[in-house]
Amino acid sequence: MSLIVKICGLSTPDTIDAALDAGADMIGLVFFPPSPRCVPLAAAANLAARARGRATLTVLTVDMDEDGLSEIVEAVRPDWLQLHGREPPNQVAAHKRRFGLPTMKAIGIREAADLAEVDVYRGVADRLLLDAKPPKGATRPGGNAVAFDWTILDGFDPGMSWMLSGGLDPGNVGEAVRVTRPPGVDVSSGVESAPGVKDPALIATFVAAARAAAARV
Repeated sequence: MSLIVKICGLSTPDTIDAALDAGADMIGLVFFPPSPRCVPLAAAANLAARARGRATLTVLTVDMDEDGLSEIVEAVRPDWLQLHGREPPNQVAAHKRRFGLPTMKAIGIREAADLAEVDVYRGVADRLLLDAKPPKGATRPGGNAVAFDWTILDGFDPGMSWMLSGGLDPGNVGEAVRVTRPPGVDVSSGVESAPGVKDPALIATFVAAARAAAARV
């Protein structure tokens, strides 16, 4: 099966190069100050220029208003918007109209009932990102390095493009691909040596493991 591999939360030229050299299809830049992966706008523009034409560029924001998002889009010129907060469908649609960019909406998953939210965004977002719900007391959205029970995705077919995220790392991505057969996988903290510090070796190992698993299913 074909598989889209996305490395998110990159923040330095050398880790951008590591992701590109490893063969990542997508890279993500984070614009959410509580995250240790948040990059200043000027630095992000330089990182984007380094990757442009070699991988699809995504900018991740959390409940950002249109003015803030406009500043990012103008400086970075991304290929995709990734909305990782509580953005309702009408806001997702408004961002798509305003910026003319495909949009990926993150949905937090802890149990099978959470998959009902897929219906809310079908026909609005261009792609869904199924991420683990944050643990209680977390200051950031997303899995925070914790995976959800992938078996609840048995037979899952949202009728649109989607990616799997949350707690993935080089050691478990193969099993995740085998169990869920996702069109794409997205990793951030799972390829870090410390919070916000991407490890080039882990990036390469993750991409290779994901590709190998996809070739077997």
